[in-house]
Amino acid sequence: MSAISLLSCGCLARENLSLSQFISPLVDEGTVAAGPFGDWLTQFRAALRGDQGSAVPCGDCTGCCISGYSIQLRPRDERALARIPANLLVRAPGFPRGHLTMPPRPDGVCPMLNAGKCSVYDDRPQTCLDYDCRIFAAAGLEAGGADKAVINLRVRQWRFTYPARADLEAHDAVLAASAFIRQKPASFPANRAPTAPTGIAVLAIKAYGVFLDTGVSGRSDAEIAAAIVETSRRFDAGGGH
Repeated sequence: MSAISLLSCGCLARENLSLSQFISPLVDEGTVAAGPFGDWLTQFRAALRGDQGSAVPCGDCTGCCISGYSIQLRPRDERALARIPANLLVRAPGFPRGHLTMPPRPDGVCPMLNAGKCSVYDDRPQTCLDYDCRIFAAAGLEAGGADKAVINLRVRQWRFTYPARADLEAHDAVLAASAFIRQKPASFPANRAPTAPTGIAVLAIKAYGVFLDTGVSGRSDAEIAAAIVETSRRFDAGGGH
C-alpha cells in the first residue's frame, strides 16, 4: 500500500508508523517537499484568516499563473493597483464595493506573466500571496480539470512530512472532512455543501477538528454536517477548531 493510501485510511496513525520512511525516497524522484503538515496547516489557517500570506516553495512552477484564474484585487492592494494597467481590471458582480478582478487572457495566462515571470511579483496582490496549491494535496483533491493540468501535476508531486503523531492525525482529519463534504452533500442544510475543489478544500481545512473527535463515528450524517458548518462559522468569526 502506498504512503498516501496508508494516510487516507488512517493506517499510519493507528499503527504509529513514520511517513518519512515512505516519503524520503520519493523526494529524490521528482516530488516536491511540502514541509511538515502541522506547520503548514497552522500557517494556511492563518492565511485564511488574513493574518499572513502563504509562503509557498513554488520554485519554477507558474501553474497558478497559466490556469485560467481571475485575480481579485482589494482596495488595500495599492502597490499592485498602481502597476496593473486599468484596462485589464473589471468590476465583477458579487465582489464587495471597491474590489476589482483581473481576468486571464483567452489562453488562460495571467496578463502580468511575461516570458514565464511575474512582472509585478514584488507588488503582487494579496490573492496571489494567499494562493497555495498544497491545499489540494492536503485535502486529497485535484485543483480541477484539464485547464488546471499544470497545477494538478504539482499537487501530485507535493509530499508533506509528519514529524509527530499530531501531524498524521491532523492530515487524517482533513482528508476525512474533505471526503465527507464530497460524498455527503445532501446532509448539509439546503444541500449547500461546496462542490468546487477549492471550496471543498477550504471548508475541510476550516472544519477538520470535527474529525479529530473520536466520537464522530457515532453521529448521524446530518449531525456531522451541522458540526462542520458551525465549526467553519466559528473559524470565520475568529474562534478555534
